[in-house]
Amino acid sequence: MTKLAQLEIPDCVYNWVLDFFDSHAHCTKYAGLVLAIATIHASVIQGSALGPASYIVTAADLHPVHACNRIFKFADDTYLVVPGVSTDTCQAEIEHLHTWATANNLQLNRETKEIVLSAGRNCVLPPPPCPDIKRLVCGFSVLL
Repeated sequence: MTKLAQLEIPDCVYNWVLDFFDSHAHCTKYAGLVLAIATIHASVIQGSALGPASYIVTAADLHPVHACNRIFKFADDTYLVVPGVSTDTCQAEIEHLHTWATANNLQLNRETKEIVLSAGRNCVLPPPPCPDIKRLVCGFSVLL
């Protein structure tokens, strides 16, 4: 809400969003069993109508640590792209994303996969730059 308060929006819109986040709860029902109602304290509620807009406001200050890397933000998802020549920056970028996510009451998905695009089958790859990320190698052909 601090980030939203910095925007030039009417007070009635700010108060409406504040009320939305202040009084949001979740309950799971499965096979006739209903779990206890839990209050949601997230700054972005995934799947909600305000989720994408609140994520845009929340993620406006998220930038990569190193200029050669890129961060792509879609609705309520974030993708970090680190070129092969900059793999030594991978761990610092992930730590930066984790710190930012924690400060913004979000969780970083640690089930991430590294996708490597290779132009040849005999390409020798160095070990993954981040040990907790699984690697997926995709080969492709270049037609001229």
